[in-house]
Amino acid sequence: MWRRSFLICVSLASVLALAQSSLAQTSQRIQLVATTTDLRSLAEAVGGDLIDAISLVPANFDAEEYQPKPQDVLRLKNARLVVRVGLDYDLWFDRLLQASAKPEFQRGGAGYVDASRGIAALEVRGVSLGPGDGHAHGSGNPHYWLDPQNADFITANILAGLARIDPGNAKTYEANRQAFLARLSRKMEEWEARLARLRSMPIIAYHNSWPYFARRFRLDFADFLEVKPGVPPTPSHLAGIIQTMRARDVRMIVREPHEPERDVGFVAAKTGASTVVLAASVGALPSAADYISLFETDVTALIEAAGP
Repeated sequence: MWRRSFLICVSLASVLALAQSSLAQTSQRIQLVATTTDLRSLAEAVGGDLIDAISLVPANFDAEEYQPKPQDVLRLKNARLVVRVGLDYDLWFDRLLQASAKPEFQRGGAGYVDASRGIAALEVRGVSLGPGDGHAHGSGNPHYWLDPQNADFITANILAGLARIDPGNAKTYEANRQAFLARLSRKMEEWEARLARLRSMPIIAYHNSWPYFARRFRLDFADFLEVKPGVPPTPSHLAGIIQTMRARDVRMIVREPHEPERDVGFVAAKTGASTVVLAASVGALPSAADYISLFETDVTALIEAAGP
């Protein structure tokens, strides 16, 4: 009986020691806050077990419409690195960084990463904001992560930030990044081959999230249901879209999970087009669990919607 009690005590002590060790390791990880799930996923690919990353914007939410919450300031309290999309996409993040009162999180600080650095932005135009302008993309279309080739720049920016605050593990971060990019490169070849037969097929989308995706895979997004990014369609605009679809024999309409079904369904019913739901961010659909599976999900959905 004594021996059994002794063994139980030893087992409990071992479990407690392991739990304490696990807690210590977790506390030693670099706390990283990203604005979006896509940046969080890419940060995890670079940081691996050395970081603990979270994202502020929920997976299936329009990040341009996000309103910071009081708990978001608390999330920055213990963070050592912040990563944002940039290109005017997450302007609301500036208020949080100011509220954190951390000099290292301000623009140019050691703990600040703008993931858009080095990206060749598309659709750059001078835009003055006014009523009804919606998501005015004056600095260029901000959905650059939807070109998987841009992961090279994004992960390089994240690597630079991690190396600044944790130089001792810089080689580990670089090895993680290279392994991830090699795996992504192999998948890109596969995706390009699978989407090759869609290159001559015009597509309509609800929101203009797709220019980088379209450029990479040579797809033709002919028009968008929104009048401007963030501005819902009017009846006259929908009538014009229907005319365009009939003239060009458009057979596919793309929408994201959080976008309204009504207008998409109306246009689809008028034209006989099929509707395909694509994930523009990690987590927007259950199968898009990380950055690579995001593209796997969307490529598969487009192929299935296109039919034989």
